[in-house]
Amino acid sequence: MIERYDVLLRNGTVVDPASGLHEIRDIALRDGKVAEVAPTIAGEARREHDLAGLVVMPGIVDMHVHLSPFLGGGCGHRMLARAGVTTALDMAGPIEGVVDLTARHGCGLSIACVNYLRPEHTIASADPGRDDIDDALTHALSQGAIGLKLLGGHYPLTADATAHAIEAAAGQGAYLAFHAGTQSAGSNIEGMREACELSAGHPLHLAHINSYCRGQIRDAVSEGEEALALLAAHPHIRSESYLAPFNGVSGECVDGVPGSRLAAFGLERGGYPATSEGMAEAILAGWALVNLEREGVVDLVGGPEGLAAWRACGSNIGISFRANPPEPRLRLVTATRGDGRYAVDALATDGGGIPRNDIVARGLALVHLDALSLEGFVRKASLHPARILGLHDKGHLGIGADADITVLDLERRRPVLTYAHGQRLLDGDDVVGSGGRLITTPMGEAAVRAAGLDTLVIQPGTMLKSPQ
Repeated sequence: MIERYDVLLRNGTVVDPASGLHEIRDIALRDGKVAEVAPTIAGEARREHDLAGLVVMPGIVDMHVHLSPFLGGGCGHRMLARAGVTTALDMAGPIEGVVDLTARHGCGLSIACVNYLRPEHTIASADPGRDDIDDALTHALSQGAIGLKLLGGHYPLTADATAHAIEAAAGQGAYLAFHAGTQSAGSNIEGMREACELSAGHPLHLAHINSYCRGQIRDAVSEGEEALALLAAHPHIRSESYLAPFNGVSGECVDGVPGSRLAAFGLERGGYPATSEGMAEAILAGWALVNLEREGVVDLVGGPEGLAAWRACGSNIGISFRANPPEPRLRLVTATRGDGRYAVDALATDGGGIPRNDIVARGLALVHLDALSLEGFVRKASLHPARILGLHDKGHLGIGADADITVLDLERRRPVLTYAHGQRLLDGDDVVGSGGRLITTPMGEAAVRAAGLDTLVIQPGTMLKSPQ
């Protein structure tokens, strides 16, 4: 009897650090799982791909993206699929919007969400009490989120409230992500130092380490070195960094000034006043670039077109500045500790609907420069983020693992084929996937299913573990 599979991937160079595999292999997929990995697989499949000359890796897991009405929008699903991503963590929410946009714009990816704590939106003030924080966490989990996000760089809470939120999430085994910054410290290396102290040994995802190394306090290179020292001294903290030169903020202005602290910083760094008039001047000059959706994807646009789009949205649209110096970006991605482990756990993008989904394009550039091994790239782009998220069936290609696959053309530094749970997402230049799957906890499963989405349920207390 001839064995029949759903998909056969033949002759690709399989790179799977979890199994120590870096060889030409065939891979068979069946019922959404990896069914066999071998030098040659006999049998038939409904679909076969000859991947000779290409690299086959576990599906890319981007653990910092934006796919919500607050930031990113629904077109981020297509943008992620085109970038070779199969799983992603939305890092703000609101969770209700993430669920809705996944149902309407999903391309087959698996999506998790941490729900933001933002004064006058999800909590009453910048200094909420413990009960208010507990209520916000319970609501977030019940609607499908896996935890909370502190937007300190944009909408900071007091240091006490920040510490309470970290403690509350730890008490329920929920995910807690923190864009460093409070009412006491900014989104800079001092804010990162404070965040480490406020964590008090509790599990924590400290977002985009590169963003605290922009030369705001000292020179960017020495800030990067201090960031590495802080991570080494706080091994309970999980982290990621990105390689793009652009940041991403809300361009919304309230009462004539930017609502986001980082938007104000971006204007001042370019020599513009932190006012709505300054924002308009910066957009017209091309210093501030508007995240403008065109033909189903987002581009960065300045000048008259960008200004018109910003005004048409009443200023409530994403803005990007060239804020990230190159030296700490490259150092943080490649740095290792004395035992050989990576100092920063994962390579992410802070992308999604923000146009910097460049894990493959920029990450493989480092591979070409011998600054990062191919195995190291796979660890940071797939294996480590999957483990941090508690997704033990992702990030590797062992038998029975989720059939999440990203196929890479190394020479062109681009993805050419992806599968998620055995379903094609990307084939060449075409996004062919549909639907969506939300990663949630048992508390949120009913709400997610009520929205018409499939679920992938992870248990509290299994996230934010050391991936290495």
